[in-house]
Amino acid sequence: MFVIANIFKGLALVLDIVLTIYFWVVIIAALLSFVRPDPHNPIVRTLRVLTEPVFYHIRRRFRFLVQGGFDFTPLVVLLVIHFLKAALVSSLFTAAVKMGVN
Repeated sequence: MFVIANIFKGLALVLDIVLTIYFWVVIIAALLSFVRPDPHNPIVRTLRVLTEPVFYHIRRRFRFLVQGGFDFTPLVVLLVIHFLKAALVSSLFTAAVKMGVN
């Protein structure tokens, strides 16, 4: 049983790190949208490749998020990330603790 608990704990740790990194990627991409960076810059292109597919799906489903020149899509993504960290990561840690991993 401790093996499954360790797997849950490991999954929770990895998921937490991945969500935290993506959280900061979304914040940086949102801040860059205010300054109009060079679209040929490799860092800007990487940020767009990482964020635009997610932004596109949210914009397509919730058209009201783009209002008067303001795009609230990054805010929704940040809220979803926070929810996943609070619900999924916490649940995995709790399951691991209840199975006996400290």
